[in-house]
Amino acid sequence: MASLHIPVLLNEVLESLVTNEKGVYVDGTFGAGGYTSALLKKHPEAKVIAIDKDPSAIKGGIFIQKLFENRLFLHQDSFANLLSVLEQENLEKVDGIVVDLGVSSMQIDQADRGFSFKKDGPLDMRMSQEGQSAADVVNTMKEKELADILYLYGEERASYRIASAIVKARQKAPITRTLELAEIVHHVMPRPKKKEIDSATRTFQALRIYVNKELQDLETLLSSSLEALKPNGRLCVVSFHSLEDRIVKTFMVKNSREYEATSRYLPLKEKKQAFLRLINKKPILPGAEELSSNSRSHSAKLRVAERRGDE
Repeated sequence: MASLHIPVLLNEVLESLVTNEKGVYVDGTFGAGGYTSALLKKHPEAKVIAIDKDPSAIKGGIFIQKLFENRLFLHQDSFANLLSVLEQENLEKVDGIVVDLGVSSMQIDQADRGFSFKKDGPLDMRMSQEGQSAADVVNTMKEKELADILYLYGEERASYRIASAIVKARQKAPITRTLELAEIVHHVMPRPKKKEIDSATRTFQALRIYVNKELQDLETLLSSSLEALKPNGRLCVVSFHSLEDRIVKTFMVKNSREYEATSRYLPLKEKKQAFLRLINKKPILPGAEELSSNSRSHSAKLRVAERRGDE
């Protein structure tokens, strides 16, 4: 039986996100609707534009939509297309945006989605269930390109050894199953001891990020948020590994500083106000109670920034 998906840092997200109880908010990673449902219950006059790549998430959201009539609007899309989604809803600005990055526990629990190295299933990993799969990548990518993916997106130090092993294995037969790939990695890397991270973790993470263009989509979303947020609107991002968190931190810090603008007519540099205000200089982390009850929360970090007004 699939485990219940528990939203990470739920209370912290709601407290950070909502500045207008009657506002319109974007949940860019709808999933099982945890953040959305809690927000709509707590604030009866608020509305949510929910976005998710995964068609099964949107299908599951129809029941939640019926509970909050005319307050929840579902879109199967990437959050990278935020501005397009808002245009479809005849909106220019919203009061807040939240995204919970990475793969959901529901997707991991479904073996046929191919996200888990602990369950046998087709080597898929596509959140949208469209386009190039992880099997396509491992069976067609050149060895060096494959090693680069494992190193850049998985921070895997043994990337070249693993890529070489994959290429040798696929010469005998295509790699089509999750456990096949995990076994190849385990031949290269020692199996983990108890409580250690499985040696296949970084390889699966890298392929998932590459297949779903997760980091590129994140960068696009962050950039779009500057245009989409109303003054005093909040951007809340929950990340789970250093690659995501580094991108979010860099974006928020950079855009919270004043910058210089040069007039095309005058050779003078003018100080311009920063786009964002940091709400927390350091990320918000789960408390002891959440850490003990929700294993997914262990690596979670919440960063929050507020859109400054055009002062």
